[in-house]
Amino acid sequence: MPLLERPGKPSIHYVVDDYTDPWREAPWLMLQHGYGRSAEFWRAWVPYLARFYRVVRADLRGFGRSPLDFDPHACFAPEEFVGDLCAVMDAVAGGAPVHYCGESFAGVFGLLLAATAPERLRSLTLLATPLAMREAVRERFAFGHPSWQAALRAMGTRGWTEAANGSSRFPPGTDPGLLGWCAAEMGRTDVEAMVAFADMSIRTDAEPWLPRVRVPVLGLYPEAGIVTGAEEARLRAGIPHIRILHLPTRFHAIQVLMPAACARALRHFCGEVDGVVHHE
Repeated sequence: MPLLERPGKPSIHYVVDDYTDPWREAPWLMLQHGYGRSAEFWRAWVPYLARFYRVVRADLRGFGRSPLDFDPHACFAPEEFVGDLCAVMDAVAGGAPVHYCGESFAGVFGLLLAATAPERLRSLTLLATPLAMREAVRERFAFGHPSWQAALRAMGTRGWTEAANGSSRFPPGTDPGLLGWCAAEMGRTDVEAMVAFADMSIRTDAEPWLPRVRVPVLGLYPEAGIVTGAEEARLRAGIPHIRILHLPTRFHAIQVLMPAACARALRHFCGEVDGVVHHE
């Protein structure tokens, strides 16, 4: 589990999962977690992907096992996160293009990368990715407090996560073990990192980047999603060649609710781009 250390820049923790044939130069696939989460949230995807792709899972700066040894309010910007992702790509793939799958707001980083450095990507997959944090979503995340950020500071990361899990991320009847694991894993995140990321997401709208996206794009989205349902018309208008597949739920956490279905769809899409059929 390497830690990518760079002078003057945050260190980035990442994990490589590679069960490909050692005599093949299999393509790289980057799985990038979203808001408050970590590389651990991809665990259930790995068995479906790592036989065919060299998989890298990075922790965003200040999240997961990437140390928060800097002021997040001073250096959380989409361009900074994209620079981190490119550094990890260089470390593992030596500059070769990778398939990129970004969950939730990490898909926004993928859109920026596709718009500004398309040579870095073989394909882009957006997993429940919003283009912007709409006012209705920000109000939902406030949980009765004056703002989303105020709620985080008042409730703490774990308390806020538990409220969000029951509000928009998971349906009623979800396995309590899954809910508890997600809350505990996200609860490790420093609340100021969560606040700084929220600030950044409110300032960001990815729609202007869409016309510059030329790489193959797959969207995996909840059906009429609570968080992302209003985004799809803008996505289709901005990226006419996008292919969108819906998962049979309105809830946002399809990454952990339906990992097998999502991972198989991703594997099939990447195989199409590469011109291969993945089955044994």
